[in-house]
Amino acid sequence: MKNNKISGAEAVIRCLLEEGVNLVYGYPGGAIMPVYDELYKFKDQLHHVLVRHEQGATHAAQGFARATGKVGVAIATSGPGATNLVTGIADAQIDSTPMVCITGQVGKHLLGSDAFQETDIIGISTPVTKWNYQITEASEIPEIMAKAFFIAKSGRPGPVLIDITKNAQFDEIEFSYKKCTSIRSYNPKPTLNLEKVKEAAALINSAKKPFILFGQGVILGQGEAELKALVEKSGIPAAWTILGLSALPTDHPLNVGMLGMHGNYGPNVLTNECDVLIALGMRFDDRVTGNLASYAKQAKVIHFEIDPAEIDKNVKTTVAVLADVKESLSALIPLIESKTHESWHNEFKEKYEIELQAVINDELKPKKEGISMGETIEMINKHSKGDAIMVSDVGQHQMFACRYAKFNSTKSNVTSGGLGTMGFALPAAIGAKMGMPDREVVAIIGDGGFQMTIQELGTIFQTKVPVKIVVLNNEFLGMVRQWQQLFFDKRYASTEMINPNFIAIAEGYYIKAKKVTKREDLDAAVAEMMASKESYFLEVMVEKENNVFPMIPTGASVSDIRLS
Repeated sequence: MKNNKISGAEAVIRCLLEEGVNLVYGYPGGAIMPVYDELYKFKDQLHHVLVRHEQGATHAAQGFARATGKVGVAIATSGPGATNLVTGIADAQIDSTPMVCITGQVGKHLLGSDAFQETDIIGISTPVTKWNYQITEASEIPEIMAKAFFIAKSGRPGPVLIDITKNAQFDEIEFSYKKCTSIRSYNPKPTLNLEKVKEAAALINSAKKPFILFGQGVILGQGEAELKALVEKSGIPAAWTILGLSALPTDHPLNVGMLGMHGNYGPNVLTNECDVLIALGMRFDDRVTGNLASYAKQAKVIHFEIDPAEIDKNVKTTVAVLADVKESLSALIPLIESKTHESWHNEFKEKYEIELQAVINDELKPKKEGISMGETIEMINKHSKGDAIMVSDVGQHQMFACRYAKFNSTKSNVTSGGLGTMGFALPAAIGAKMGMPDREVVAIIGDGGFQMTIQELGTIFQTKVPVKIVVLNNEFLGMVRQWQQLFFDKRYASTEMINPNFIAIAEGYYIKAKKVTKREDLDAAVAEMMASKESYFLEVMVEKENNVFPMIPTGASVSDIRLS
């Protein structure tokens, strides 16, 4: 009689294939070895990318997810392999990134015995996952894996961790798979209340100075077309959070810029002058609001949001529309009156002129001898024509990239928002490029963050993924140094970087590399990088003590934004 049973490890692979997964990132080890043995057998159907550190696997999976909208997958062994995933999982949780992490675990009979490489990854990851589960029997694998993917990608997306004991990987089961479409007590997509939509429309139509703030929820909910239709019909100026960037083309005439600590002058100041504030798929993070005690107190607030936990959490709403953003905006648009709000737009234009003269001109067309970060981003814009995916790390370069990058299409800005993870960009760029091979992917990284995951150059070398890497080197931990300059009397405690020869390191990984120290060489170097069909490393030596402005100091009101 033919045996139709398969091992739990093979079941894991078949579950991934059933979910349409063809690319995973990971690092093998003892407790996950049975799954890797099956990966070897299925390598023609499921491509595994060997990263150089498990944190790199999570960031690569995040980059893949952010660029494609699909679920990213990372695999690691037990103990240190699993704990090395935690930073990326936490990053994915706060930035609502769909990801499934699979970890190996010691055998069921060894649980709780402090066996070799045993760690309670379920307990450790509980605060930073949307859901997690430990599988101890092979029979559980199909149902739990199906739930994992459904939970990760439904509603407000997030990371899920599945821990699988070694015995469950070896034991055999009769395999059958059914995709999960619902879970009792889990309501990922709230039912739209049309009365709330009508209330919102009435407030918007009566407003004299309405203002739209849009976040990543628009991208996650695939509501970009609806956002564009809303702003064009209503004539309402719209500003973005850093994770909402690219949901609306940056050169759209109704796109007035960036919100937050280093956002544009007009959007921040005029937040405290609008009469109706319309928040779309954003969570009023402290980096956007500044001091909540003085944030938009004059305005009626309308919040379109899918996660009920975000309603009234930071900013009290007048009307809350709890629903999928695409569905809610589709219901709202027919109720909105066509307007232009010309005088209100002029206030944004006036504020932009102030910022242009005080900040932007000096950054994009500097008179100093040293190269600025802003002009480097502008040069990349010139050669990418706004069509590249830019993956930024965390620090000054991130804020310059978010402020000055040009994007024509959605899912083009990939960065670590809520957690602010240095080391994010290099592996995330690998994932973004693998997910979107037909688009140019440029990683913008500081010299500090680059060295946190520099080993992923090995992944680029081995996979030949043609990522373009730009390190903006100011020989400082720039953002911390800026704060030390402004608020700690220039006591640069542990922020100056004595860096290695980055060019030699890149070339050691057989990646073409170039260093730019003079402004007159920048254009040609960026052009050569963007024209390359292979990976390329470009180091740009920038001003050591260049600061990113405007800036809202911590605890200050958005109206107290500093231009210098």
